[in-house]
Amino acid sequence: MLMAADRNATEILDRLSGGDPTAADELLPLVHDELRAIAEVRMRGQNPGHLLQPTALVNEVIVQLLGGKNTSWQNRAHFMAVAATAMRQILIKHAKRGAAAKRGGGWQRVTLSQAITPDGNRDWDIHALNEALQELGTLSPRQCRIVELRFFGGLTVKETAWALNVSTTTVADDWAAARAWLAIRLGNHDES
Repeated sequence: MLMAADRNATEILDRLSGGDPTAADELLPLVHDELRAIAEVRMRGQNPGHLLQPTALVNEVIVQLLGGKNTSWQNRAHFMAVAATAMRQILIKHAKRGAAAKRGGGWQRVTLSQAITPDGNRDWDIHALNEALQELGTLSPRQCRIVELRFFGGLTVKETAWALNVSTTTVADDWAAARAWLAIRLGNHDES
């Protein structure tokens, strides 16, 4: 059962996919606050000196997703899933630029919230997180995608299941396994 806001967003995304130039203006108020809230969570623990702010991250995601490409959006969950991937890529790109500008100094950090680690209190280097997710992607592409959707996209188990066309049980099981694997992998990374 879709909520009214989800149905409205899906209708607007259908119009956007069909080339309606006014649809993007209608979509932004429906997704902007949710994307900003996700961006704020993802950026906690970042180096205080970095320049990228949650609003700027959201704006980059929106430009990337709606900037001239004719993309077919299935619904709000699909849009948010793609936004999650874009957010991760932008954060990694920004961290790499910052590190290059400082000639390798000053790690950019991202907090892995309660969603990934049981204690929710550890900061991880975004490069280490990206490497771990790439490694997880070779071992279990679905688990990697679930982490992207849940952690970077803020999707629920149900929305993730719908986006991946699997059961909620599969998502819950893979989510638990991925969290455990990442906690071990990132814990080992910190010690080396």
